[in-house]
Amino acid sequence: MGTFVISRKENGLIKFEFNSRRGKTLFTSQSYKTKDDCQKDIAFLKQRFENTSFLKFKTPAGKFFFKLIHKDHIHGISRKFTTELLLAKGLDEMKNNFLESETLDFSEEIFFD
Repeated sequence: MGTFVISRKENGLIKFEFNSRRGKTLFTSQSYKTKDDCQKDIAFLKQRFENTSFLKFKTPAGKFFFKLIHKDHIHGISRKFTTELLLAKGLDEMKNNFLESETLDFSEEIFFD
């Protein structure tokens, strides 16, 4: 099972990552102003996952990545993969585990003394 990990970026905005069952980041979302907006987008994508598409790209350096798109809106971008086979495995991991994945929230900075 994969995991959605919500966290705060250095600029204060919120993002989520979709991690594989082994903990490797496969996909990073766009930035959100609030945690609520981030959680709503996760729910939105889960509800409409069957209607999303994955556009594949290749960088000038020969790396492969994809963008997760729903109705012409880019919801995020994958990490860079060194081969097309690894890209395909990453896509399979998302397709097989996206819907039942749990969400972890690390957006609040709580430190214990």
